[in-house]
Amino acid sequence: MADTPTLRERARRAARAEIAATAIRLFAENGFEATTVDQIVAAVGISRRSFFHYFGSKEDLVLGDVDALGESVRAALESRPEEESAWEAMRAALLVLRQVGGDPAEQLTLAGLHHEAPSLRARHLEKHLRWRALLAPEVQRRLGLPASPEPDPRAEAFVAAALACVDVAVDAWYRSGGKDDPERLFDEAVAALRG
Repeated sequence: MADTPTLRERARRAARAEIAATAIRLFAENGFEATTVDQIVAAVGISRRSFFHYFGSKEDLVLGDVDALGESVRAALESRPEEESAWEAMRAALLVLRQVGGDPAEQLTLAGLHHEAPSLRARHLEKHLRWRALLAPEVQRRLGLPASPEPDPRAEAFVAAALACVDVAVDAWYRSGGKDDPERLFDEAVAALRG
């Protein structure tokens, strides 16, 4: 059973989850910018060094492992059936994002943090740029554009638009207090773009 995590990996995941849960509670109570790494480590009972062993920054607690998540979306996009349009394949691949995170109340808290903390917004934009480069080659292929060493600007624009639709859907979901359906909101945003 190669897919079964080792005891060490399970312990690492549990520690990360405990640190993240504590940090999110502190962020919700005090605000993201006002909460320090020192406050987080004191509440969890670990050292700063241990914190940075699990997370590269305070922002990573909220955004998660951006590179691994982007790779999951890329893999999902590449595995979609060939007969799907680029939009259908992208929509299905982006559903991977719904599988990440905790319960709806925690997701609502995280969405609020994304929109209130300037440092998180900056890291979020950085994530978009990395994902645009990661996803553009498969979109380029699906759009029937010739392969090239550099991504075609049309493929990059396509990915940027899809990610903007995700952001708009999450913003609207957050403003609804978590009552609205983010998939419907995403579909409506895409429909408006496609005219």
